[in-house]
Amino acid sequence: MLTINKKTENGKAVLALEGRLDTVTAPEFDSAVRAVLPGITELCLDCKKLEYISSAGLRVLLTAQKKMNTQGKMKVCNVNETVMEIFEVTGFSDILTIE
Repeated sequence: MLTINKKTENGKAVLALEGRLDTVTAPEFDSAVRAVLPGITELCLDCKKLEYISSAGLRVLLTAQKKMNTQGKMKVCNVNETVMEIFEVTGFSDILTIE
């Protein structure tokens, strides 16, 4: 299960993720990202309560990163140890801006 809390203000969107971002929940996350992308210049993905991310979730992050490269910037915040390890093993720590 994945809970996505959205906050958009002054061209900046924050999506706070809670739970598991996997094959089952990735389509929901993809829809949420696509819904906030128009008109924003900064996207922040708050992963403080994200327990797990699968390859399907990573694919959505990569798609969002590519889109944001053309219209602004994207950062991933509050990454816990488990998710950071996945980013490091997959090489995503070199692709994403992680704070």
